[in-house]
Amino acid sequence: MGHRILVTDDTAFMRLLLQKILTEGGYDVVGEADNGKEAVRLFERHRPDLVTMDITMPILNGVEALKRIRAVDPDARVLMVSAMGQKNMVMQALREGAQGFLIKPFEKEKVLQAVAEVLATPEDPPSPETP
Repeated sequence: MGHRILVTDDTAFMRLLLQKILTEGGYDVVGEADNGKEAVRLFERHRPDLVTMDITMPILNGVEALKRIRAVDPDARVLMVSAMGQKNMVMQALREGAQGFLIKPFEKEKVLQAVAEVLATPEDPPSPETP
């Protein structure tokens, strides 16, 4: 069974695109959230292996949602998603425990590489396709 991923973005198009890339990459998308508050709720319900977290969202932004998810599970793996020019928020997210980030617009190979890197942590032996 592939790793389970929660996709978070306030744009339906971006959620669809990420879900397509991840599913084609052999991952199991267990939920989609359109704001940070929903992401925290779905994280608690599904306990995915990885969360992709858009930085700028209504209701609760990605950095705040990251903090809440890490409060629920300090080992949670979160990959931030940002547009160009959000360097300060990306740096803040990395300080709060995000494992990496993706820049929009997405390139399929970069998305899959970043996800594989975040998932290949010591307690999780790397999959054969990871060098």
